[in-house]
Amino acid sequence: MNAAFKDRVVSRLAQIPPESAVVALKPAAVLIPIVTRTQPSVLFTLRTENLPSHAGQISFPGGRRRDDDASLTETALREVEEETGITRNLISIAGFLDPLETVTGFQVLPVVGFVDEGFSLRPCAAEVADIFEVPLEFLLDPANRSLQRVIRNGAERETYVFDYGSHHIWGATAFMLAKFAERIGTI
Repeated sequence: MNAAFKDRVVSRLAQIPPESAVVALKPAAVLIPIVTRTQPSVLFTLRTENLPSHAGQISFPGGRRRDDDASLTETALREVEEETGITRNLISIAGFLDPLETVTGFQVLPVVGFVDEGFSLRPCAAEVADIFEVPLEFLLDPANRSLQRVIRNGAERETYVFDYGSHHIWGATAFMLAKFAERIGTI
């Protein structure tokens, strides 16, 4: 990943996390982990089928804020380490996207971070069925995302969708990816 692209990403993201406007929602954070390879990629997790919420879905590492988390950035870094084994010393924060309100009652802060290549994966077997990467160039190309109607819990809604091989990325994760791509542009 070249330095000019990293600088462009940082320049187009908020450098201070936006304040939460809705106190009734549960605070959460995810890391959009950009792996800094020659051809950068984004790391995703596939959630196990036995989880009480979002079972079997593709997501970014992240979760609900704990009382002992100093900030939502801390929440994202803690969750990355717990879910994937990637230690925080290999992550540099690039910035933040606007918080997203989910239909499941969370307000999620997307934290964008650059992940150095030297990591080892140790997935949390209780939460993570798989960890995989998708080339960043693919995700930033508008031709690779679409808006589709889905029915969840009896309600129809429109969502962004990215299909990469056998991976179907949709919902809040795809929405954050689309907003990130709109902000950053192509490589």
